[in-house]
Amino acid sequence: MVTPRPSASPDESSATPAAPAPLDGTPDGLVDDPYGTYAALREHAPVRRITGTDGNAAWLVTRYADVRAALADPRLSLDKSHALPGNYRGFALPPALDANMMNMDPPDHTRIRRLVVKAFTPGRVERLRAPVRRAAAELLDAAEEEAGRTGGVDLVAAYAAPLPIAVICDLLGVPAALRRDLRTWTDALVVPDPDRPGRAKEAVGALLDYFTALLAEKRAAPGDDLLSDLIAARDEGDRLSEDELMSLAFLLLFAGYENVVQLIGTAVLGLLRHPDQLAALRADPALLPGAVEEFMRHEGPALLAIRRFPLEDVTIAGVRVPRGETVLLSLGSAGRDPERFPDPDRLDVTRDASGHLALGHGIHHCVGAPLARLQTAIALDELLRRFPRLALAVPEEELRWRPSIRARGLLALPVML
Repeated sequence: MVTPRPSASPDESSATPAAPAPLDGTPDGLVDDPYGTYAALREHAPVRRITGTDGNAAWLVTRYADVRAALADPRLSLDKSHALPGNYRGFALPPALDANMMNMDPPDHTRIRRLVVKAFTPGRVERLRAPVRRAAAELLDAAEEEAGRTGGVDLVAAYAAPLPIAVICDLLGVPAALRRDLRTWTDALVVPDPDRPGRAKEAVGALLDYFTALLAEKRAAPGDDLLSDLIAARDEGDRLSEDELMSLAFLLLFAGYENVVQLIGTAVLGLLRHPDQLAALRADPALLPGAVEEFMRHEGPALLAIRRFPLEDVTIAGVRVPRGETVLLSLGSAGRDPERFPDPDRLDVTRDASGHLALGHGIHHCVGAPLARLQTAIALDELLRRFPRLALAVPEEELRWRPSIRARGLLALPVML
């Protein structure tokens, strides 16, 4: 638990920013200026009751030490059955897509994670290095060809998005012909379309139908892929229910794609915003593994961890949070907490960013973290080596971000190669 910051002395009070107004609803600042808003909250209201995006009250936790402790606190459950009646209304997925590790506590979480973690051992991830690099090179060939015709290219659509979808689909055994549809469906779940309010529901139905058919095919003709392994674990040992199998396939696809897309995009933008850091990375490629950790800390893809529900009344930073209410842990704010990371708003590829929480902490730490790191490092290495004159194709103020308090990502990144 964080020790409260000392109050300003009288001669400093005039320089101390005023406490932010009560956060009524979802304030614009959390979308348009998340890091500035988080800075004010860390200083004045590190545990603040807000109105969440589902219309209900939620407790937003913003200091690093509090977020880290809460991520590993067994009293904070991920199981939605522990939410008080009427207290939580998340996006409604059918049971066949909802029975996944992000909604489970031990022992079910432990049982399923034990199966999945075998797919992401260091040895197995390392064997993916050559295929990932080959896929990155092929995508950059196509991007260079497009840029030659048009003068520029959207790096998200041409590179950051198709690379991780190809990698995770290869791992799962998803046929190449249907990967574009998967990207469309997952994007529909993350980026609401105000002109098509039923788009997300349509995407859920399409995903459910798709995975039903795919698992039936894998069961009839198993391959050398993760889905076939998980089916065997269910059919031979009865260790996964049918809903658990289906929702696990969905989770691995969604998380394995979504987070890496956003991380590659924001990492590239961060380097273009900080030419000195780009130059340092070009001069010493050995900095790349540490730089990936810094990109995660500085502008990771998830601003908030998956919501939690206290199993009993808990106290966080001196604030009592009642049992069953929704707790939102800000990973984005934790990464910018000056108590943990000095000068946190500065991108520094030489910084020791270890201990960041962008991939979680505790038993729910991202199971695919080794693969996410590998893909991001290779994607940046290939891009920077190949295009020494990489530059933004539009003024930075014209870039569009996803309108979300949960996920941080670019809708597009127009560049000149």
